[in-house]
Amino acid sequence: MSKAAIAEKEKLVDAFADELKDAKAILVINYLGLTVEEVTKMRKELRDNDVKMKVIKNTYLRRAAAKAGIEGLDDTFVGPTAVIYTDNADDVTEPARIVSKYEDDFDVIEIKGGMLEGKLTSKDEIKELAAIPGREGLLSMLVSCLQDPIRKVAYAVKAVADAKPDDEGSAE
Repeated sequence: MSKAAIAEKEKLVDAFADELKDAKAILVINYLGLTVEEVTKMRKELRDNDVKMKVIKNTYLRRAAAKAGIEGLDDTFVGPTAVIYTDNADDVTEPARIVSKYEDDFDVIEIKGGMLEGKLTSKDEIKELAAIPGREGLLSMLVSCLQDPIRKVAYAVKAVADAKPDDEGSAE
């Protein structure tokens, strides 16, 4: 192998290691068996939610993970592998939610494992994480909880006003 080819591959590994260092959530999946249309649809949804997906040779993944200081994922870098990651600290659950949805829809996708904010995460933990509503959903739930007491007071005031006898119409 030429020195230029080795240097090019080393550049690729270094660039991916830099991206992994900044990642708040990393998922490793097996995607083999998806059609081109299905992969394209999943990539678009990931991209729309500020999540990236890379398919790189496992040897490069191991080297990039080592350079990024990520330990414990080497056993997931086996077979057809895609790495899904985000550096968005506002919603680290989004990659898990999207991948879990596609895993439910297509039997061929398998979550192998991942890392969440520097901690190794199992497939079961990722599935639990996916069940948590996203940032927008949680904010919506909060607003609903805050509106409920005000709504009850408004109904009580209206009920009292409706029950009060009309003084103007009863002139005896």
